[in-house]
Amino acid sequence: MKKSLFLSGDSIEVLAPMAGITDGNFCRAMSSYGFDVVTLGGYNADKPSMEAGCRIIERGRPEFKFDDLVSHVEEQIRIVKDQNPWNGAVSVNLRTTSSEPVIKVSKLKNVDMVEINAHCRQPELVESGCGQVLLFNIPKLHDLVEEVVKNADCKVSVKVRANVAGVNDLEVAEAIENAGADYLHVDAMKPGFDHADYNIIRKIKANTDIFLVGNNSIRDLESARKMLDAGADGISIARAAIDGTIPFDLSAI
Repeated sequence: MKKSLFLSGDSIEVLAPMAGITDGNFCRAMSSYGFDVVTLGGYNADKPSMEAGCRIIERGRPEFKFDDLVSHVEEQIRIVKDQNPWNGAVSVNLRTTSSEPVIKVSKLKNVDMVEINAHCRQPELVESGCGQVLLFNIPKLHDLVEEVVKNADCKVSVKVRANVAGVNDLEVAEAIENAGADYLHVDAMKPGFDHADYNIIRKIKANTDIFLVGNNSIRDLESARKMLDAGADGISIARAAIDGTIPFDLSAI
């Protein structure tokens, strides 16, 4: 069975300004490498996350803040799809404390997937109630995902960070699956190591049936194959693509 390849914009955000990186032009260029899904964002989608973005700007970390997120996303998708005949899907990664902005984006033309961000760990975003902090309130995360799933007009993914102190990764995965999400996107970070935690991928795969996308330190064929061998149904690549190229042949995975 063919494994799916995701370009993950949210992970790139950890290292670089979003503007000019995971926008339509970047995703359009990267689509030629054979990705099945490219990701726009992550974007701050509601008032609390936008206010957090402003505070991040103030301390010198560039961050997207749009007065009209919908218009921006529509324009970026046109760049990816209208100017670039391509059979892949476009995902939009969104930081939010509520379901409404995600549902609204899901109804835009040519949005194939919305991704709820339970991953970002910048203090301002965590304090606003979005990103990684959602992992500590599993009922809230479940209800947020369930509400999006019930009302979205496209596929729904949830991106999480593994091995966060005080978080039960398996309980998080099960809650997301029970809420009806189509994809679980796991940043399998392993603190103190420069490679992914393949064991957490194995554990989630053994206990859930959700489509599992593995992310973290995928920079060559060996690391890509290790993630798939651990049980991931697909892999996402971020840092290896930050300069606009892929240093290995995706078709060889």
